[in-house]
This record gives sequence, structure tokens and C-alpha cells, in this order.
Amino acid sequence: MTFRVVIPIFDDVTQLDFTGPAHVFAKVPGVELCIASKGTAPVQTDSAFAIHAPYTFSQCPSADLICVPGGVGIMSAIQDPDFLDFIDRQCRGAQYVTSVCTGLFALGALGLVEGRKVTTHWGYEKVIGDCGGVYTKGRVVVDGNLITAGGVTSGIDFGLAVIAQVFGEEIARLIQLSSEYNPKPPFESGHPSVADEETVAQANPFYAELAQRMREALKAARRS
Repeated sequence: MTFRVVIPIFDDVTQLDFTGPAHVFAKVPGVELCIASKGTAPVQTDSAFAIHAPYTFSQCPSADLICVPGGVGIMSAIQDPDFLDFIDRQCRGAQYVTSVCTGLFALGALGLVEGRKVTTHWGYEKVIGDCGGVYTKGRVVVDGNLITAGGVTSGIDFGLAVIAQVFGEEIARLIQLSSEYNPKPPFESGHPSVADEETVAQANPFYAELAQRMREALKAARRS
């Protein structure tokens, strides 16, 4: 039986937000992975290369699971009615509604996280309240059929966690092994809770500005 995973992408998407989950989902027998964009032109990622999505929003089949990735481009994407309409339509029929990083705020713009436990990239945690969500500490947070992940690399953990939930832990373990996902980062600086104060102080102004921009974009885009 086919299980369809739909991932919408947009210009300035953080590529690892969607390629991480896509890598692990693509290894599951029976999963149909559908990457979709608004038009037929290649989508520019944040990593100096573009991606051609096999589907346009109008052509994309219905999702069993929709995963909305993030990136700076989400601020512009949620201003686009076609983008929000696509996500809204897909979410209505999906068994699982999910996001990675700031993809959360597309769900927030649609009123889909009101009162729900969620997470996002650490730099945007304080914006969660602007869309009615309840920030919950965790790299992957599950609230019923709503599953959200932290920033960027969290998408790999998210994909494996979802696979374990939907298809069983055995196949998730096998995929993790085949991917040699055995992270041992060279520094303890992957989150403000473990990074040294100087590193956090350098990063904070950058994310404070982005968080304010996200707040403004969300306010303009939000649907009740």
C-alpha cells in the first residue's frame, strides 16, 4: 500500500530541511515521495544550487503526510496565497501534518498549531506564541498527528522518528544504519543550551532580526 509524503518547496528554502527527511523517507518501501513547487521553474535553495520539483502544486496528488520545510524564504512563501492554499488543501486530507524548522510558521499562518505543542529552530522559538502554538522543548515534538522538528539537521531525526511511528522501529533502525547516521559533531555548539556564551552572543543579534521579520510576515499572512 502506497504512503505518500508531500514536501512543498519554495525559493530560499533550506535544502537540508527537506533533503534530510526526503533521504530517509525515500528508503521506505511503499513510500511515494512527492516534491512540489508552485511552478515549473527550478527552485533556488539556500545552498547555491536549484532543485527541479517533479510536481507543481496543481499537479501534486494528495498527501498521507505533508512536511513543510523552512528557510528564510518561508517569510515570502507565506505571503503567497497559492502556497498557503496548497498547504491548506494537503493538510485537510493528510494523516500527519508536519514541519521542519521554520516550516512551522506556514502551518501557523493557517491556524493549524493553535494550542498545540510544537517546536522550531531555536532562533524563532519566541515567535511560536504569535501563531498560538505552545513551545515545547525537543528536537522532535509530537502532538497527536502534528509532528514538528527543530532546525535544519533535526529533519533527519524527524524523518526517522516518523518512520518508526508509521512503519515500525525496525525499518527506522535499518535506515539509520544504512545512512550511517551516527553524528559526533566536532563542537558542543549545536544549540544555545550547550554552546559557549560567546558563540551564542554572536548568533543572537542575527536571529533576533530574523525572528522580528518572521513575526511581521506571520502577522500579514495569518489565517484564522
